[in-house]
Amino acid sequence: MSQAFDKVKGVTELPIFPLAVVLFPGVPLPLHIFEPRYRQMLDDVRAGDSMFGVSYFDASTSEREAPAAGHIGCVAEVTETQTMPDGRSNILTVGIIRYRLEEYIERENPYLLARLSYFEDEPEDATLLSENARDVAETFTRIARAVRTINDERANLPDISATEPQRLSFLVAAAMEIDTEVKQDLLELRSTAERLRRLREMLGRAVSSYEERARVHELAKGNGHSGRKLDLE
Repeated sequence: MSQAFDKVKGVTELPIFPLAVVLFPGVPLPLHIFEPRYRQMLDDVRAGDSMFGVSYFDASTSEREAPAAGHIGCVAEVTETQTMPDGRSNILTVGIIRYRLEEYIERENPYLLARLSYFEDEPEDATLLSENARDVAETFTRIARAVRTINDERANLPDISATEPQRLSFLVAAAMEIDTEVKQDLLELRSTAERLRRLREMLGRAVSSYEERARVHELAKGNGHSGRKLDLE
């Protein structure tokens, strides 16, 4: 059993926080808690296991009032809390493990409470996963390097080449600038190989554009003097 499963062992129900974001396991998520019902939720979870469920839900585009049964979300664990004098809080959470929302539980809580089941990716060929992960890590690093050039950032990039494939797939999916619905699709997949394949395709389509923008940015910074003649004909 993984450490993630150990965290939720015996936890069959959790508060649900519907948000217009997708949380992935192992990824941090800072939140500002200001609504009274979620202040109460925070008080309750801090008095217990410090966990609640984050479910992607965009109220502005949904006819429902909450995520439907069967929805896939991610358990968040509160790791830091800063409470303000007026009762609002800034908290830092980290994704632990994905869940399937089985059913809502009717109680007197002001927030949603649901019964959950937990899952991770299915076992797959380790060699294939390592190869796919290496490709994703290399292409993502190329894009990250280009973005830093565009933003004139000088800090060194972290080395993600040795990151475990499932964890890598979650970190890259969270970091990419893609539609939230696409992120939700990636979260729901139970195949690391398929998630990596989709990420590799998306990164492959984007890398040339980012590197070209970085090249142009560097030329512009040097007023076009790149040390070689430009063919203007």
